[in-house]
Amino acid sequence: MADLAKPSALLALAGLIAGGVVAFLDPTGLGPTVAPIAGLVIGTIALYATGVTSEHVTALLFFTVAMVFAIAPPQLIFSGFASKAFWLVLSGLIVGAAINQTGLGARVARGLARMFPATYGGLLAGIVAVALTISFFMPSSMGRIVLLMPIALALADRYGLKEGRIGRIGVALTTGFACFNPPNGILPATVPNMVYVGAVEKQYGIAPLYGEWMLLHFPFLGLCKAILIWAVACFLFRDRIDKDQSDGDAVPMSAAEKRLAAILVFALLGWATDVLHGVSPAWIGLMAATACLLPGIGVLGSDAFKQVNVGLVIYVAGILALGALIADSGLGARLGAIMADILPLREGEGLLNYFALAFGGGATSLVTTMPGLPAVMVPLVEPLREASGLPLETILASIVLSYSTTLLPYQAPPIILAVALGGAKLADATKLVLLVAVISFIVILPLNFLWWRALGMI
Repeated sequence: MADLAKPSALLALAGLIAGGVVAFLDPTGLGPTVAPIAGLVIGTIALYATGVTSEHVTALLFFTVAMVFAIAPPQLIFSGFASKAFWLVLSGLIVGAAINQTGLGARVARGLARMFPATYGGLLAGIVAVALTISFFMPSSMGRIVLLMPIALALADRYGLKEGRIGRIGVALTTGFACFNPPNGILPATVPNMVYVGAVEKQYGIAPLYGEWMLLHFPFLGLCKAILIWAVACFLFRDRIDKDQSDGDAVPMSAAEKRLAAILVFALLGWATDVLHGVSPAWIGLMAATACLLPGIGVLGSDAFKQVNVGLVIYVAGILALGALIADSGLGARLGAIMADILPLREGEGLLNYFALAFGGGATSLVTTMPGLPAVMVPLVEPLREASGLPLETILASIVLSYSTTLLPYQAPPIILAVALGGAKLADATKLVLLVAVISFIVILPLNFLWWRALGMI
């Protein structure tokens, strides 16, 4: 049981009280339908952010309260179990077990270890570089995490970072964050980018071009953000390493490794070409996971599901359902409209407008989550443009600033996947994500402002 004297417990208690006040007293005038949802969201986020209760327990509390008080229909409350992200998480757990059990992950890790400097910073730098490189031809953040996480953890083993070591947690979280955040600077590499493109095309008939996107966003939201993630992870999770110099590649690949390698190549090709065939990365991952279980073809026995952490699966379903509830209730859209009214936007004040839009969008993302932010913000662009006097293209581009600066892990399902697959704790992920966000506001955003000014955007 949590110690109520701890600051985290006090913050959680304050969040629960605030959620109850909003839900039952409705001081903000949200109405009898939205107020209970807002209260549930506030209380759930308070528990997730502070980690006072285990993540899966918080998810079960979310499901229980929502159903007992009939806050939303069951199909919405349990929509996380039907989401593509949920099935990709489950697939990732199975594929990861196969990579570890066959030894293929350790084999690939030995090859990569020869390329990385024998330091903890060198290990993380190599992981970030690989994650960013494959983002150019593999468009799914979830797919990248599923593919890289078992290899990254095998690398951690090779560097002597065993279960429970702070350095191993850093490896897992760096892998997940590097697969999701810097690729926002590459047009087709993340779900928020695709939601943004679809919303902009529908609203304004504008189709962002690959090269223009790279020029505008990759230098600071991509490359500099990747360097920042590496630096913060080195600071938070630095550990002593003991690099294994033995050469295990003299042993030929086993039949199971060869079969698994073929399955992974199939999955990688499927993920890299999803624009052509239209099959979701989730279903490609599910095919790969199923193939790992099939008699004669697969590499896992019938007891493979004993290795799946049920608590983590429930946790992921809960966090996805929370996002769906926010989007469906219109809570995020209401906050976005309020933001458009209260932001200190003034014509001719380029620097003030730039940071107001970035901070305002970041605040909105706390209730929309990152994938939903573009859908909420794009319809609000016109009043923001009128208030600020900035060009339409600049207002639209500022939305990318907002969803590229994650404030808390629950906002980004890929980070939740990394926590699940990497065996990390949400509290550790919160430290990394929040510190990167703070430094981004202090360093990355001002530099990006100067870059946009040089490009004539402001």
